[in-house]
Amino acid sequence: MKSVFTFTILLLLLCALPASVGAQSARLQMGGYGEATAQRMFYSDNVERYRYPESNKDATHGRFDLPHVVFYLSYDFGHGWKVSTEVEFEHGGAGSTVEIENEETGEYETEVEKGGEVALEQFWIEKTFSSALNIRMGHIIVPIGLTNQYHMPTEFFSVLRPEEEAAILPCTWHETGISLWGRIPAWRYEAQFIAGLDAERFGNANWIQGGAVSPYEFSIANTYAGAIRVDNYSVQGLRIGLSGYFGFSAQNSLKAERYVHTYEDANGVTRREGINGSVSIGSIDAVYDDHHILARTNVLYGHLGDSYTISHVNSKLPSASPSPRTNVASDVLSWYVEAGYDVLSLFPARKEKADKLYLYGHYGYYDSMYKTAQGIAAKEWCEKRILRVGLNYFPFKEVVVKAEYALRSFKAPFNNEPTLSLGIAYSGLFL
Repeated sequence: MKSVFTFTILLLLLCALPASVGAQSARLQMGGYGEATAQRMFYSDNVERYRYPESNKDATHGRFDLPHVVFYLSYDFGHGWKVSTEVEFEHGGAGSTVEIENEETGEYETEVEKGGEVALEQFWIEKTFSSALNIRMGHIIVPIGLTNQYHMPTEFFSVLRPEEEAAILPCTWHETGISLWGRIPAWRYEAQFIAGLDAERFGNANWIQGGAVSPYEFSIANTYAGAIRVDNYSVQGLRIGLSGYFGFSAQNSLKAERYVHTYEDANGVTRREGINGSVSIGSIDAVYDDHHILARTNVLYGHLGDSYTISHVNSKLPSASPSPRTNVASDVLSWYVEAGYDVLSLFPARKEKADKLYLYGHYGYYDSMYKTAQGIAAKEWCEKRILRVGLNYFPFKEVVVKAEYALRSFKAPFNNEPTLSLGIAYSGLFL
């Protein structure tokens, strides 16, 4: 927490610099993004609502939240060298105090005052050789899918990040590693070498999502992974991207010996062999922004090897383990499409103004247990369809006010889950 406090004080001091200092120091950039939301969910928040759907049919609940507040700081040293960092406060951050309780004979007691998380989302040093060749080393964003690459709150219509991706992938997905990227006319590419995921944290509701978050003071890197992304900008207003990921997960645990397959060979000799738990992900996404229309789509498919053994091992992990201890799918599928039209463009007197008002619709699907290994039963409630309609008002491009109605629908006997949401967000540079 001391490092977060120091970083925050630094930001405040930089804000206080005279304008002339900022003008002379174009090498320094400071900014960030943040979201505040209010929601009313017309369904139960009982963790067992899918097990007993009838008993939770008419419940409702509400939430106020700060999903993400991020501070960004970057400095260009010159000669092609640059450093950048982001500190993220999720759900308002986390806080605790140590107090001496007089009622308990002066014992020290730690009290949690606020939930949430504080995370270093990015920290990297980059060397630029040309626009076509850059090397970035440190803690970086893994650009798989649409939302991980474009995760600012001004880059999606929904009040929260699109559920179809955020529910099954780490989002925002960040890992420590090395990235090679560049931009040439009409193309951008990026290739990364990073640590593998931790199979111990996979589960039925969120597939591999938890595997990128280490509960320890370090990230385990017994196995490695690679990610690649290519974007094309040939058509005016249109960007099309392809991204892929491959890595091993089963041995990327502090107790990798758990993920061992025991079998008898042709001579009847019992042998033990560690499994790989390979994770393969492929995604195609596109964004069109022209003629007052803003549309996005993403299709993602993922496969987990050795899912039966991983499910069997995880279900028997001790309760103290960070694992959800549930079965995990061999395959997942996710897709969505959304489109909005700037209705203010219909009024000629306002065409030259910077504000925009998008009326949008969104429809998507995902199943975190789309396919399962033989002997693993799929959970029917893991298959969801998402419908959203709403408004995005941009008084200027860095700030957006959002309102939406969303319906998460299931197959019978599970209850559909409607939600009304309001949000306000910003994204931009302060300096």
